[in-house]
Amino acid sequence: MTTITSTQNPHLKTLKRLQTKRERARSGAFLAEGEDLVAAARAAGRPVLEGFRVAGGANLDAGVEDFFEVERSALAAVSSLGSGSRVAAVYRQLWSAPTGPLCVYLHGVGDPGNVGTILRAAQAFGASCVALGPRCADPHAPKAVRASMGAIFSVPIARVAGPADLPGERIALVADAPGALVGDRDGDVTLLVGAEREGLPEDVVAACERSARIPIASESLNAAMAATVALYEMTRQASRVPAS
Repeated sequence: MTTITSTQNPHLKTLKRLQTKRERARSGAFLAEGEDLVAAARAAGRPVLEGFRVAGGANLDAGVEDFFEVERSALAAVSSLGSGSRVAAVYRQLWSAPTGPLCVYLHGVGDPGNVGTILRAAQAFGASCVALGPRCADPHAPKAVRASMGAIFSVPIARVAGPADLPGERIALVADAPGALVGDRDGDVTLLVGAEREGLPEDVVAACERSARIPIASESLNAAMAATVALYEMTRQASRVPAS
């Protein structure tokens, strides 16, 4: 296979364009950079649309032998990482319907790093879905993909118009709610998380069966931390080992 040496190569141009939201929306594809992410996609059974690896990368993980070979400087020039990457691959976006038994809904969470971190937490605590509402960051943006640490390939992601589309009992996380979040649950549950500054809009909270707060000593948590703590609380009861 001929080594790609120019950033004007049409395949590398596509790679570069996928860093923009417009191109991701148009193509329905996204970019993952780094051996760990490519390995996570392979473990999840996600097929590669196009793959790229640094030419002569003898120490690269297995599974990238059929990727395009690219001169190191050319691949670095189209990378979203400051230091470049030895491996990059393009994948198809997958969207699902919101499902229980434990769904996380994000409303107005605009930081792609937070969205990716919430995907990682959802994977860690066995959430069945992450649903994205209005004004949320693109979960397939490079920053979100990196922050997900591979969870983008295994956690179902949904797009919804609002709370009416969510499964089970809807619990709004609200800083000044009268009651603390309790992990006991019966049936499907959706945890609703809002933007860091604004939180959840009043109409979204009103559409929920109840609201709850995370008891903390400071004023607030960021969206990713709040979702992670809430997921832990909702799963810790089920994970307890009965006393013998």
